[in-house]
Amino acid sequence: MEIGIPKETKDQEFRVGLSPSSVRVLRENGNNIFVQSEAGAGAGFTDEDYRSAGANIVDNADAAWNRELVIKVKEPLVSEYKFLQKEQLLFTYLHLAADRKLTEHLIDCGTCAIAYETVEQPGANKLPLLTPMSIVAGRLAVQFGARFLERQQGGRGVLLGGIPGVKAGKVVILGGGVVGTEAAKIAVGMGAMVQILDVNVERLSYLETLFGSRVELLYSNSAHIEAAVKEADLLIGAVLIPGKKAPILVSRELVKKMRPGSVIVDVAVDQGGCVETLHPTSHTKPVYIDEGVVHYGVPNMPGAVPWTSTQALNNSTLPYAVQLASLGIKALDVNPALAKGLNVHNHRLVHPAVQEVFPDLIG
Repeated sequence: MEIGIPKETKDQEFRVGLSPSSVRVLRENGNNIFVQSEAGAGAGFTDEDYRSAGANIVDNADAAWNRELVIKVKEPLVSEYKFLQKEQLLFTYLHLAADRKLTEHLIDCGTCAIAYETVEQPGANKLPLLTPMSIVAGRLAVQFGARFLERQQGGRGVLLGGIPGVKAGKVVILGGGVVGTEAAKIAVGMGAMVQILDVNVERLSYLETLFGSRVELLYSNSAHIEAAVKEADLLIGAVLIPGKKAPILVSRELVKKMRPGSVIVDVAVDQGGCVETLHPTSHTKPVYIDEGVVHYGVPNMPGAVPWTSTQALNNSTLPYAVQLASLGIKALDVNPALAKGLNVHNHRLVHPAVQEVFPDLIG
């Protein structure tokens, strides 16, 4: 099969769909890979690295996109819509619940769109292609949050770990899944006071075995959220309902009650966000101030560490990419987890969670 790897166009997105080592595996399986020149440069991979792995280097995006299977990292932007083709296989993060325009275009053009974030192992809520980037994003959320708490960045001037004689900063995490857990690990490591709120009591019990008394674990309801958010120096949104738009847990009125210079980092922004006052930002301009609070809403946070992120993502996506390259759309018939990733096929919106968000688009 011919596989295209275009250069990412999202603001400061330096990850790449395939690493040279992944290209080598696919090439050994008899596939032809076409990598847009400098597609991997931001992640530390040169064109020569790809040539050595057996790839063909092409000069422009059209030459990379005009293939049977296109493997990316982030969703196609409007400037890339012209490259989408009928019956072409697109394998990437899509987050369609937060992007009606892209959803409509994928339906119109007939592309077979398979989303990393909804590939799901049967029998459990396991999201193997979302997990590695959730780990990265969770860890980065505290790293970025600590940075923007600095006074020169618009924050309160709080050192999360505090010092002897001065209390530590307070980190409140909404959601105890992969993102929330990884955020808590970093926050605890920095010496912050940490609270995690979640509606899953079993998950809270697991987190107790992981953190013990170092993290306060609360059942997530409106009263607990209000009390915790008002006292937070750093609020991290880590809510996930697979495929669906994130619920709004923090209203504008609640944001008004936060201390001026507090920071919100909403990792759920690529699914619409769980904070009413937050909207997507970019690595170029990552924050803004609303109601006196610093808001960070970069939807491609792992793009800040592309060398790590690309390899972590490829470790998980490669087995599925090999199947798609070998079997095409029939790979979905033999792999139930991959079948769960199908969002749009044959001009129809097919993923149940996205259908709930856009019922009027169901054909």
